Amino acid sequence: MVQPVSASQGMTAPVSAQGKVASVIAWSAAGLGALMVLGAAALWFHYGTTVFFETIAAGVSACF
Repeated sequence: MVQPVSASQGMTAPVSAQGKVASVIAWSAAGLGALMVLGAAALWFHYGTTVFFETIAAGVSACF
């Protein structure tokens, strides 16, 4: 008689690969966010608060 094949054996490889891709995407997004925060802090310390807020306001007004 033929033995049934377990469904978990076929599902193990794709789930693991998807988990790795999701992890890479999450770490990349976290790294990009950290770079953006560091860039904003560098602009703040270099130009001061007034110029920093003026630059942000000009960027937002250019988008809308």
